[in-house]
Amino acid sequence: MKTKLIHLSLLASLTIGSLFAQDKTTVTAKNSDISDNLDLRAVATVFGDAKDLEDFERRLNDPKTQISNLDLNNDNYVDYLRVIETVEGNVHLVVVQAVLEKDVFQDVATIEVERDSNNRVQVQVVGDVYMYGTNYIYEPVYVHTPIIYTTFWVGNYHPYYSSWYWGYYPSYYSYWNPFPIFRYRNHIHLHINFGHSYHYVSHRRCASVYNNYYGRRGNGYERMHPNRSFAHRNSGYSNRYELDSRRNINSPRNRSEISSNSPRGNRETREYNGTTPRTRTETSNPRNNGTRGNSGTRVVTENRGNSPRVTSENRGRNDGPKSNRGREYSENRSNSPRERGTVTSNGNRGNSEVRGNSSRGNSQSRSSAPRSNSNSRGSEGRGNGRG
Repeated sequence: MKTKLIHLSLLASLTIGSLFAQDKTTVTAKNSDISDNLDLRAVATVFGDAKDLEDFERRLNDPKTQISNLDLNNDNYVDYLRVIETVEGNVHLVVVQAVLEKDVFQDVATIEVERDSNNRVQVQVVGDVYMYGTNYIYEPVYVHTPIIYTTFWVGNYHPYYSSWYWGYYPSYYSYWNPFPIFRYRNHIHLHINFGHSYHYVSHRRCASVYNNYYGRRGNGYERMHPNRSFAHRNSGYSNRYELDSRRNINSPRNRSEISSNSPRGNRETREYNGTTPRTRTETSNPRNNGTRGNSGTRVVTENRGNSPRVTSENRGRNDGPKSNRGREYSENRSNSPRERGTVTSNGNRGNSEVRGNSSRGNSQSRSSAPRSNSNSRGSEGRGNGRG
């Protein structure tokens, strides 16, 4: 008998453990890539909000917003992104570089701003070919003309060149640790202004200007890891856009979609059976209480969320000395019907319990060993037995 009880308890423990395990959702990032750590639409948003290139660099590296998640040198800190600029005619080529070590930089993206003969300004945010593949380009269309445009075409304009470098950073900047990829994806969408439009294109407007700059680009990470280019990392894909279209990454397109998403990176799905009604019936046998009599029936219905609950109770009280009383209790919850009967008296008390669980497929019967106790106190005698 003892061995059987041990086996039953072990089986119950394993069953409960498996049920709890099913209630957990493991979230893993699928097909993560280096380029996942800096969303160019967020870069375009920051650029449109900045008042000048110095402010643009500050916003890129703000520890409060954490626009970047790049950690190319693997020191468990997000790399500082510096901004430098080159000007050729009516084209301003704004380069974003990750600071990896002393005098070691890696281009991650360029923002190419061009003004045509009709004074119309075109902007393209282009991912570096090593990081994002060839011709990974977004053209932002801003709702209002960005203030930063007014700073470019003025007399005696001097191209911006960041004064910050490895180990020497502005006072507002502080290190932070990178997010897991799936969490960064959810985080960064809170910092993309979806009031603007971001059109993907495959044609570079300022290709000749960029080609003139290409020989001076920062490629420190590329030199250290020549076999980690986008083409090597993702064979068969030309750029990040093509990769995203085939690896089934669900990215919200507007703020209404963001608000409907789970706050964690990947989606989680959980189901709870809370819609099954619960019924509780409780009946008390007549209770004899001195000189007071009371009898009645009470029915209580509770509705908690989607789970209605009904309680009915019958009580009878008559005059006379206290005598035996009995109580019956039954409960039906969710998918697990349970029946519980309890009989209690001053002389003898018995307790038996039977539980049935349709979802677990286990049944259990418990009985208590007989116990007797007798006390004599003054003129009062009490007997208590449990069987």
